[in-house]
Amino acid sequence: MIEVRLFATFREGREKISYVEPEKAKNGEDICRLYQIPCEEVAIFLINGRHSDLQKPIKDGDILALFPPVGGG
Repeated sequence: MIEVRLFATFREGREKISYVEPEKAKNGEDICRLYQIPCEEVAIFLINGRHSDLQKPIKDGDILALFPPVGGG
């Protein structure tokens, strides 16, 4: 299984941590589609704690983290 961790606004209406079968997602773009998150809204994408891009292949056992842009002032 691939563990998917969502942060900040990406958690609204979704689980904080969920799991995806590897055959359902080949990369971060597939994960975005599964969770109905526009790819352009992902500011930080981590695979196993390392910065990556959404096109990098993912595999069984990976832990993904998706962060939206952070606002503040």
